[in-house]
Amino acid sequence: MLVLYHMLLCPFARKVRVVLKEKGLDFEPMTEKVWKRRPEFLALNPAGEVPVLVDEDGAAIADSVAITEFLEERHPEPPLLGAEPAERAEVRRLVAWFDQKFQREVTRNLVDEKLDKRVLGLGQPSAAALRAGSANLHIHMGYIDYLAERRHWLAGEAYSLADIAAGAQLSCIDYLGDVPWKDHAAAKEWYARVKSRPSFRPILADHFPGVAPPRHYADPDF
Repeated sequence: MLVLYHMLLCPFARKVRVVLKEKGLDFEPMTEKVWKRRPEFLALNPAGEVPVLVDEDGAAIADSVAITEFLEERHPEPPLLGAEPAERAEVRRLVAWFDQKFQREVTRNLVDEKLDKRVLGLGQPSAAALRAGSANLHIHMGYIDYLAERRHWLAGEAYSLADIAAGAQLSCIDYLGDVPWKDHAAAKEWYARVKSRPSFRPILADHFPGVAPPRHYADPDF
C-alpha cells in the first residue's frame, strides 16, 4: 500500500491527500513531526519536508508537485491536469500561484505564525506578519472571485489540480477562521463546491490539538 508522510495543516500534504482520494487510491497516512529531524525520514527526503509518498516498491517521492505529477502519470483517470496543452499550462500556472505566491504571502504569515510558533515554542506571532497575511489574503480572494465569476472551476470547465491546490491552502487558513467569506461571494460559492467533494471531506475532519476550527469549517453549506 502507498504510504504518505504528512502533517495535518500542511497545505502541500493536503493537496496530495485530495489527489489520492480523487484517484481512488488507498494509502496509509503517517503524521511526521518534521522538526524532530528523524534519520529514517531524512533518508526518504533529505530536505526534511512533507509530503513524501512511498510507493508499493518502496520508492520515495518527495515534493507535492513531483508527487501529483507522478500520480497523474501512473493513474491518469480521472484527469486532473487537463486534456489539452493549453489547459494543462493554465492548471500548472494556477498550481504554482497557490503553491508559491499564496503560500508565501498568506499561509506563511498566518498559519505558520499562529500554529508553527506555538508547536515549536517560538513565542508570540509577529503582528506585522499577521497584518501582511490578512491584507494579502483579501487580494488573493479577489483573484479567486475573478476566476470563479468567469469559469466553472478555477482553471476552466473541469475540476482540476488548480482547485485542489487552492482549496488546500484555503482550508488551512479557514481552520483558523481567517477567511473573509462575507466579502467574497464568488469565492465562497466555489469553495462550497470544493468542500462538497468526497475527496475533500477527510482533510476537513482533521483537528489540530488544542485549536478548534470555526463551526462552518467542515460544513459544505457554510
